[in-house]
Amino acid sequence: MQYSEIMVRYGELSTKGKNRMRFINKLKSNIKDVLSVYPLLRVTFDRDRGHIFLNGTAYEPVAESLKQIFGIQAFSPVYKVEKDVSLLKKAVQDIMTELYHDGLTFKVSAKRSDHDFELDSRELNQVLGAAVFEVLPTIQVQMKKPDINLKVEIRHEAAYISHENIKGAGGLPVGTAGKGMLMLSGGIDSPVAGYLSLKRGVDIEAVHFASPPYTSPGALKKAQDLTRKLTKFGGNIQFIEVPFTEIQEEIKEKAPEAYLMTITRRFMMRITDAIRAIRGGLVIINGESLGQVASQTLESMQAINAVTKTPVIRPVVTMDKLEIIDVAQKIDTFDISIQPFEDCCTIFAPDRPKTNPKIKNVEQYEARMDIEGLVARAVAGILVTEIKPEEAADEVDELISDLL
Repeated sequence: MQYSEIMVRYGELSTKGKNRMRFINKLKSNIKDVLSVYPLLRVTFDRDRGHIFLNGTAYEPVAESLKQIFGIQAFSPVYKVEKDVSLLKKAVQDIMTELYHDGLTFKVSAKRSDHDFELDSRELNQVLGAAVFEVLPTIQVQMKKPDINLKVEIRHEAAYISHENIKGAGGLPVGTAGKGMLMLSGGIDSPVAGYLSLKRGVDIEAVHFASPPYTSPGALKKAQDLTRKLTKFGGNIQFIEVPFTEIQEEIKEKAPEAYLMTITRRFMMRITDAIRAIRGGLVIINGESLGQVASQTLESMQAINAVTKTPVIRPVVTMDKLEIIDVAQKIDTFDISIQPFEDCCTIFAPDRPKTNPKIKNVEQYEARMDIEGLVARAVAGILVTEIKPEEAADEVDELISDLL
């Protein structure tokens, strides 16, 4: 027998009271985005669960995608059977025969939402359990924690049988906690920060700074590929490319080498905040981890944060590098992150950056620059594209290969 649908159960959404349907509808939209690579699927949702009708699509890759979508507590592949007792008996016999091995225990858990069906739940349990014994006379029944809990549900349109309960990613549906602007470099840390934000329902837009010719088309593709990896957790992501060459050249010309990194990061923060205000974001998110590099001391963070009143969320701030790498490998961004393309934070990196920059010194050096004009021109020059799941990857690869 082939699975006909996948039944989706919600996680924390059950606690959301009057907002429950808003959360459920957002989860439905996210699932549709992530599964858009499978055109035959049909997705429907109600207050209690979601239904993904396979319509001939292979179950396994769809299940792998569902495991990663935030907001799903668990899901089960389901067989659809006509509401006929003889057909139901044959179906449970076939399923259990295929699953059986020595020592296996089972039980039947039936319920009916169609109360016009000829058997009630108790009678269904007895009739279908007896059908299993007809073909597997030595199998054992176990009411508590059996190896196989064969669930049978009689609905108005058909009967449905399932026996697996697969754990989902949990968390909240992406987009239910507001929007945040993710400062996405090409490194290991920022995609992990994005992933952790997505898990708590934050709809991220990826802000990436490009400084051609100092940064290459390969570096841009790398950032887009990292963004695409994050789409599997909640759907499409807006990718915002920021032209940063003019600003970096201005900083290099007019600031002391020790302060290059601090001033660069302050400009990035100003620009990200300006984009946030235009696009309705609530917070700025970055991948800073305390003490990992010179720009990530408390003194540096204070100097960089001083240019904005917007909350700055640092999901990986207390994690060490090995912990961050573990998550990066789990979400499949690590191998992309270690590709040898330079980003804006590395091309003019000083040998000895200031680890405890003084704000008054920074402001003195920045006074030599047209801050408002530089920021305004960068914001005016942004390029916004929508990054979708894997089906769009070939198109991006072709575009980059043309540039190269």
